[in-house]
Amino acid sequence: MTTAVAVCDSCTKARYRPAQRADELLRPLLPAMVPWLAGRRWFAHERGCLQELRPVTSTVIPLDPSDPDSPVLVHAVMVARHSTNATHRYQLLLGVRRGLPERLAPALIGQAVGGEWDGRMVYEATADPELMSRLLEWTALGGSDSLRLSRPDAAPIPLDLPPHPLSVEQSNTSVVYGDRLMLKLLRRPEPGLHPEVEVLGALTEVGSTRTTRLLGWLSTGDGDGESTVLGILTEFLPAHGSGWDMAVGHAADCLTGGRRAVPTIGGFTSDALALGEAVAELHAALAQAFGVTRMAPDEVDELTDGMQRRLRAAVRAVPELEPYAGRIATLYQDFGKVALRGRGVDGQRIHGDLHLGQVLSGDAGWKIIDFEGEPSKPVAERGRPEPALRDVAGMLRSFDYAAQQALGETLRREGGTEQPADGEPSAARLRRIRRAQAWAVRNRRAFNAGYAAAGGTDPHCHPVALRAFEADKAVYEAVYESQHRPEWLPIPMSAVQRLVSGR
Repeated sequence: MTTAVAVCDSCTKARYRPAQRADELLRPLLPAMVPWLAGRRWFAHERGCLQELRPVTSTVIPLDPSDPDSPVLVHAVMVARHSTNATHRYQLLLGVRRGLPERLAPALIGQAVGGEWDGRMVYEATADPELMSRLLEWTALGGSDSLRLSRPDAAPIPLDLPPHPLSVEQSNTSVVYGDRLMLKLLRRPEPGLHPEVEVLGALTEVGSTRTTRLLGWLSTGDGDGESTVLGILTEFLPAHGSGWDMAVGHAADCLTGGRRAVPTIGGFTSDALALGEAVAELHAALAQAFGVTRMAPDEVDELTDGMQRRLRAAVRAVPELEPYAGRIATLYQDFGKVALRGRGVDGQRIHGDLHLGQVLSGDAGWKIIDFEGEPSKPVAERGRPEPALRDVAGMLRSFDYAAQQALGETLRREGGTEQPADGEPSAARLRRIRRAQAWAVRNRRAFNAGYAAAGGTDPHCHPVALRAFEADKAVYEAVYESQHRPEWLPIPMSAVQRLVSGR
């Protein structure tokens, strides 16, 4: 099935005809687009080969509608179908020019073959400031049914800010406008209300100081009356750095005796304390916006059953987990028993994928970003109430990762990460390992202390729940590392060993 290409009214003056079908328009771009798409980080690699790439919606936005040679932004939502019948949606922003300026050469995808733009250069449009300015302007001034900007209020949006994409490669693509606005483009959009729009909108209404303000969202209809969020427009948060980069830097200095090094207990602890306070304040704002509910027995059972299902799937994918599976399952069972007795357990809206990479440090303290939730879960499940300690557990796991990342970098600089032939680590290596462990423990404790001090549930008072959520996260990490970074698998496996032994 194909859909008509949406064009703005002024486009009828040019060569773009509303009657053109999306597949006819995009087919000449496919020879260049398909190999490029398969190489993107956000492309889902399935076991079977890619059999079909079909447009759901497509919008043509010329830079200058009166000039047929004008650069063009082609915005499309495509469905990719694999031979296994797995399907995925992708948002593509393609630039089309007769000739590509040198500044855009790194963004080149290929050349159109046949059709309206035969011989023209096709490239990644988010690298083109002119087209990104045009996208914001066009959508803010009305857009079309297939691409529009919705806004929570009538506050004006500045349209004269120079755009540039963030250089960090990630699962989405973010474009910053004049260090004042940020448009996060969702590369794998799903139909329905997006969790980040819902959460940021609610937090903006209650005046949260730990998050950015929602200004609007790009969306499209799919022809069946269901809307899909494609991009999220927020205030840009100037930052000194991400929590991950800062933590790894502090941990590395602590290991090597750098300027931030203090005997095992120093470095980053004040930041970790303040981060715990920020997360507690975020949870309070989420509770204000969405409410808190006592989880019913069937909801607790559903929660623990989900953990058990993930464990069974993980053991099949990561054989190294099998010796620990019984004891991990017991951790989950213990949590279920504790949650069902006494006062039970509270559930609320949480971040859902909280770690050091999701927090930014700035002049106003810590800010929390990226409220999409756990990427492996369907969008419909990400908004379900859960104990806030799941977020706490995610952050505690992240401190372990930061310490191990710093340790690995330090050992590589000092001559490799391999164990000596006799299996006995050198005194220097052993000292580094112990300091990394001590750094993680110290900062985990500081984070918990800050969280409790700011009014959050004291994690130390709920060791059974915390251990179960940490184990669930470590199991998820083991699957991810085995598939993407096998050399990192020892990090979650070490956590699993610690958790099942009660340490």
